[in-house]
Amino acid sequence: MAKPARIAASILNADFARLGEEVARLEPHLDFLHLDLMDGHFVPNLSFGAPVVASLRRATTLFFDCHLMVTNPISLFPDLAKAGAGLVSVHVEVHPDPAKAAEAARALGLQFGLVVNPPTPFAAVAPFVELCDLLLVMSVNPGFGGQGFMSEVLDKVEAARKLIDSRGLAADIEIDGGITPETARLARLAGADLFVAGTAVVRAADPVAAVEALRAAVGG
Repeated sequence: MAKPARIAASILNADFARLGEEVARLEPHLDFLHLDLMDGHFVPNLSFGAPVVASLRRATTLFFDCHLMVTNPISLFPDLAKAGAGLVSVHVEVHPDPAKAAEAARALGLQFGLVVNPPTPFAAVAPFVELCDLLLVMSVNPGFGGQGFMSEVLDKVEAARKLIDSRGLAADIEIDGGITPETARLARLAGADLFVAGTAVVRAADPVAAVEALRAAVGG
């Protein structure tokens, strides 16, 4: 059974010159903030690291969900914990056996998430869902904002929902990529709990109204 829906904004395509201001404006309307860290290796883009996370921590009390699109995520855990991160999620494509990453995160007081890319089958993450606070199903290929939603990943969301419910596990199911009110509604029906919207919020003429439209679409 899906939990109450929660909405996050991804800041990847935000105006970094006004980042604190933009986050402060959205804070009363969001449940958490999604931070995409990229290394230029696992994905072709570079984004930001722990110093930006620490700066944002001084600007908001929102929970920080840090999505690590990097080839050596464990090395970033200590700095992210100091910077104020709440959860770190790593790709199963980087850690096909993520037990060590989960243990390292929890030793630092961080929650742990596992990410699965669109081409990767659900079977790759299914044995490890019990390690997770969060399972992130990517609905675009990672590395760039503004991509279109890949509806074929909804089968993966449904499989995750069935597994989590049948085993009584605590993991949330998050979806990220091409999230709009229309695609969020589809993902909610498939069983997602957490919805990450980037371009649809931070590039909207009225970002607050965009968040509220998402919330209405998923019943949150």
